[in-house]
Amino acid sequence: MTMTVAMVMLCMMMVHANVKPQKDFNLQKFAGKWYRVGVAYDSPSFVPFRSKIKASMGTIAPLPNGNANLTMWEATPFGCVSKKYQYERASVPGQFTYFSARHNMVKDITVVETNYTDYAMVLKHKVFNREYTQVALYARTLSVRPEVVQKFKTFALSRGLPRESIVIPPPAENCPPSGPGR
Repeated sequence: MTMTVAMVMLCMMMVHANVKPQKDFNLQKFAGKWYRVGVAYDSPSFVPFRSKIKASMGTIAPLPNGNANLTMWEATPFGCVSKKYQYERASVPGQFTYFSARHNMVKDITVVETNYTDYAMVLKHKVFNREYTQVALYARTLSVRPEVVQKFKTFALSRGLPRESIVIPPPAENCPPSGPGR
């Protein structure tokens, strides 16, 4: 039994290790507003909440040192919540780390593929009490071409995520709140 668990863990680490970031990643072109219009997550605690997830919006602001700030707005049962993250660049362009206060640990982010103007696929990875992987599909608008959604689903499945963990959520209403400057 222990050997089986060790083999599964080793395979998962190898799966994450072979993920490469977008070739010639350009943070300046990646900056701006993005909507998270698809998500796939291998955490068992994710499944009961799939139907409650809404598309969220975020903005990426590059910093002169190659790091980036991310502000995300998510619809929760308590209203629209804004969260800020500081992404630190890794040695490879398109890879970042950030400290998750929620989990009290550093997580890895890889921009796997983007055309900068329409969509981006991002892989988030962490090792907590086991390895966790999340694949997100981001778009510059709330509507995404079917072939991009299919590409996202194929990529998530190729990472070993179960089909039932893939969600294309509906848009959130008034999150972030509309108003002047939005």
